[in-house]
Amino acid sequence: MKLWQKNYELNKEIEKFTVGNDFLLDGKLVKYDCIASIAHAKMLKKIDILKENELKKAIKGLNEIIDLHKKGKFKIKQEDEDCHTAIENYLTKKYKVGKKIHTARSRNDQVLTALRLYEKTELEVIKNLLTDYKNSLLTLIKKHGKTKIPGYTHMQKAMPTDIKTWLGGFVASLEDNLKLLDSVYSLIDQSPLGSAAGFDVPIFKVDKKMTSKLMGFSKAMNPSYAQLSRGKFESIIMNLMSQIMYDLNKLSTDLILFNMKELGYISLPIEFCTGSSIMPQKKNPDALELLRAKYHIILGEEFKVKSLIGNLISGYNRDIQLTKEPIITSLETTKDCIKIMALVLSKINVNKKKCKKAMTSELFATEEAYKLIKQGIPFREAYKKVSKKMQ
Repeated sequence: MKLWQKNYELNKEIEKFTVGNDFLLDGKLVKYDCIASIAHAKMLKKIDILKENELKKAIKGLNEIIDLHKKGKFKIKQEDEDCHTAIENYLTKKYKVGKKIHTARSRNDQVLTALRLYEKTELEVIKNLLTDYKNSLLTLIKKHGKTKIPGYTHMQKAMPTDIKTWLGGFVASLEDNLKLLDSVYSLIDQSPLGSAAGFDVPIFKVDKKMTSKLMGFSKAMNPSYAQLSRGKFESIIMNLMSQIMYDLNKLSTDLILFNMKELGYISLPIEFCTGSSIMPQKKNPDALELLRAKYHIILGEEFKVKSLIGNLISGYNRDIQLTKEPIITSLETTKDCIKIMALVLSKINVNKKKCKKAMTSELFATEEAYKLIKQGIPFREAYKKVSKKMQ
């Protein structure tokens, strides 16, 4: 039975179209819906909707669902529409308390609360992964930081640099991303539960502070803003993912270039490379190429959400359902990419001989010009003199 079920059957084609793949995506949200429902049930007990024995049954049933889901035994069917319906149906069938659990709650704030809990957890995981990635960078810097390499502009040799300076830029950017992550986390750390469909709950005086605290949120949301934030918060999270992926894209591109035999400043372990079906000699940096490409996937998902949420009136619109897949895809993809980059960095080999050989005379042209300036020659004359010599 659907949460909105009335005295008629929905057309099967319409059902299939409106449900989409929500029932598959919602596997990510089962645990979080149960956590939110436990908090909601405790609040319902406080306002005398649930009796003590009903609360115990609700908590028992919801913990059973968490355990079944962990074991892969809690299935969400298309006719359920989503995990929220499947959970209520389980509680109703087994403990009868499911008939009361949705009191003082809309599917709008129910879905949004589970999503916010999921997003908070994912951001915590990503923060830890970024710390691992940072440590991989710092380890490489500690080991090879003093090794000189050419710096490039316009894909041409420019000035001397070293591995510490090169990778240090990525460390600095990563630290900014961590600050941005903390800012995004504080923004979404607001509980929508109790806002219902965005107009608060009539008759019953729900305790939003209680449920917020039970779920670990810092505060409860303004009821209408809870619905206005749908898609907006996801867009902000996805912009954070884009910033993280931008750095991974840039570093991947550098590593692919420096791994080329023509340069050979670094090399990847053979077990990190794939081969060719026709060319026996090939060792392809496929993982780095996919890391580079996935930045554009995240950009596409971010733009998808920004487009979907435009031109909608305030309040919930079904268009919002289509933002769920992009946010899940973006979070999962970003996690995978950070893990792979940290792994690659931990196994990279630096070829000091090739790095030294690459430090050719043109890299020191600016330095040579500045030496002339110290001798009293004006900059423009020194610049032209060195330029003519280099030609």
